[in-house]
Amino acid sequence: MDYYEILGVGKDATKDEIKKAFRQKARQYHPDVNKAADAAEKFKEIGKAYETLSDDNKRQIYDRYGEDGLSNAGFNPNSFDINDIDLSDIFSSFFGGFGGFSSSYERNPDAPVRGEDLRLDIEIDFLEACFGTEKEIKIRHLEPCEACNSTGMQKDAKDTVCPMCNGAGRVQKSTQTLLGSFTSVTTCPNCHGTGKNPKAFCKICNGLGAVEKEKKLTIKIPHGVEHGSKMRVAHEGNAGRNGGRSGDLYVVVHTKQSKEFIRQGFDIFTELIISTPQAVLGDEIKVKTIHGETIAKIPPGVQNDDRVTLKGQGVPYLGSDSQKGNHYITIKVAIPKKLSQSEEKLYRELLLLSKQQEKESLLDRMKSALHK
Repeated sequence: MDYYEILGVGKDATKDEIKKAFRQKARQYHPDVNKAADAAEKFKEIGKAYETLSDDNKRQIYDRYGEDGLSNAGFNPNSFDINDIDLSDIFSSFFGGFGGFSSSYERNPDAPVRGEDLRLDIEIDFLEACFGTEKEIKIRHLEPCEACNSTGMQKDAKDTVCPMCNGAGRVQKSTQTLLGSFTSVTTCPNCHGTGKNPKAFCKICNGLGAVEKEKKLTIKIPHGVEHGSKMRVAHEGNAGRNGGRSGDLYVVVHTKQSKEFIRQGFDIFTELIISTPQAVLGDEIKVKTIHGETIAKIPPGVQNDDRVTLKGQGVPYLGSDSQKGNHYITIKVAIPKKLSQSEEKLYRELLLLSKQQEKESLLDRMKSALHK
């Protein structure tokens, strides 16, 4: 299932183009409009596609690794809920001016309302981001009120309906003008749109149907997670109202920098200082990687800023247990500023030998030119 094909957009589509495509598809396949047997399933696919492609972080992971990558990053691509879509947002722009069609989509005060999403920022170590970890976190969120069974009303209350709007949550006012009767609809000022009698509200939650509580959670951070990644913990946001499902908790991961390693994607970069003889003759040197110590083979004649590659010694790929990035070592050749007498003698001998080789090479080129 390709999310881009579902929405009918290209992989370079902008956020506005994705949103526009989603609105059009949602209007076409919403079960309240389209009575085809597969409309609900298609609408759900459209919602899943939009939920992923409208989020920069999810879209980046999906483009690289598909739905499996989303699952390994802590996102559940199958968690889309039709009730998460604001119907007024979909339909108002298309039907708002046509004979009251939009009125059938006005919110019912007793309709289920999804709870709000929450965000929590956490910081983890560099190697924890590379190899994954588990973290215990504390959150404060709204949970269903036990005193009123999350209804928001006193259990023994009799007059639970707002007397001003008779439970509609809105009041209608008609005014006579020269052009005829003008009718306006506004939110009920007595119940603030709930349709319920404020005098019968639960004393514990004050009519909200939920109370704030602290909760401990253990979350699993997958290997390969990058700085700034968002992880979705389903249903750990605020409680919904009128039986609506809870919102989600989004955990934003911040990674501490390493003093030894630089990370780019799934590759690791370090520098290695070697001596001039090592650069000339080559060597085998013990180096540190995120996986531990290993031997780096320095080829003879290596130049300053050349790179040596340690394949498979980088960060494990997100969504894969076998693939890893590489570790790239940038070579820095150290030129000595001070020499001992014996070292200076050797370098002078090398210099004389180098000059002698240059003369011999020049003579060879001259002889070759004469023979031609």
